[in-house]
Amino acid sequence: MAEVAQRCSFSIGDVVDDRFQVKKILGEGSFGKVYAVQDSHGELWALKLLKLWEVPSDIRKSLVVRFDMEFETGRIESNYLVHSLSHGLVVGNPYIVMEYCPNGDLLSLSNNTNVDLPKAATHILYGLKALHGRGKVHRDLKPENVLVKRNGDFALTDFGISGDRNKRMTERNILGKPKQIFGTYAYMPPEQLKPNKDATVLPTTDIFSFGVMIFQLITGELPFGPLESEHDLVQYMRRGKNGDWDRQLLSRTYYGNEWIRLIEGCLTPNYQQRLQTTDDVLKLVPHSHNEINNIREEIKDYQTKIINGVLLRIMQGEDYGKVYYLDNMLRGESSILKMGRKDESVYNDIAILENNSSYISRKHCTLELDYEIGSWIIRDGQWDRYDTSGWRRSTNGTYVNSKEVPVNGLAFKPGDIISIGDTKLRAEAY
Repeated sequence: MAEVAQRCSFSIGDVVDDRFQVKKILGEGSFGKVYAVQDSHGELWALKLLKLWEVPSDIRKSLVVRFDMEFETGRIESNYLVHSLSHGLVVGNPYIVMEYCPNGDLLSLSNNTNVDLPKAATHILYGLKALHGRGKVHRDLKPENVLVKRNGDFALTDFGISGDRNKRMTERNILGKPKQIFGTYAYMPPEQLKPNKDATVLPTTDIFSFGVMIFQLITGELPFGPLESEHDLVQYMRRGKNGDWDRQLLSRTYYGNEWIRLIEGCLTPNYQQRLQTTDDVLKLVPHSHNEINNIREEIKDYQTKIINGVLLRIMQGEDYGKVYYLDNMLRGESSILKMGRKDESVYNDIAILENNSSYISRKHCTLELDYEIGSWIIRDGQWDRYDTSGWRRSTNGTYVNSKEVPVNGLAFKPGDIISIGDTKLRAEAY
């Protein structure tokens, strides 16, 4: 697909795949263009085209994978995610047809009218809850990526490419669009801004971004100061790392003090001490109980009872969709499986593909079926006879949900999410 993509642009009145007539252009970014299109029944949809012909050849494949994941993420059942309808190709360039939200985004709405903040916050958190429960982290949460639906509900969009670290670096180093990059960095937590080492992406990444966004909606400013130049970026990152956000500005607003506990918990620099789940944040949303009573969201709780065995399904990462049936992979009397980055120099029972980054260690973690407790256990690192301690830990850690896994192990069950580097695997019963 990446090799045959041709330049493509739609004009008003054009028909895509004999199904959707282009009505207007909604917006355009570095790698994508969004149109309002109408189907044969007269219903409006949004069509997002990936401008693959403009993408540097070395990252085309990874962006197509992310674009496919964005489509699948939009299929998650939630009132607070923008739904995907269909997808296809136009002269080698993939597109997604998704729900059309005619009322704009949260940023434009907040600039023009007073936003019902408890309602917006609650809907956003329920959208994140649906993502996190399926092993997804948004990674680019900001007001522009929260759309207002026809019924006035708020829904998350842009689940795939905008939060991709490789795309951000490409834009910064090749495309030369600093203002757009600064806008993305404004919402990133300190652990994702380290120059030489990126921490594993966890739900707490989105929770930090949520705190930045709420502060911005209340005050009209970013919490760690202005962000318009390289010098500002350095200062912004330093303040973020130190937790030095503008509490006085918040306290001077009309109802800022109602939100200070929530923002404090979201903007905590250490992700291990930050609010860990969307449920933790929801408890601190002022007056959220009024909005929650109106929500009939069904958050599916994946099976916690093991039927025949446990499988791991990759929900986010370059090997997206791959499934590993753990019990069937055991050999002989062994109860141990090794997992790490795919590399010819080491053997892993579960070898995770990672061509576009190096956040997964070659010997990342170990899975063990504990027959005494009847559960699988995961340990960070692997046995290594060349290591002085005999056990080599991973570089960036292993996590179950948002909890870091120690060397002595942590039990996991169906419904839990395992995170290693940029890859997330969901445990399921089968």
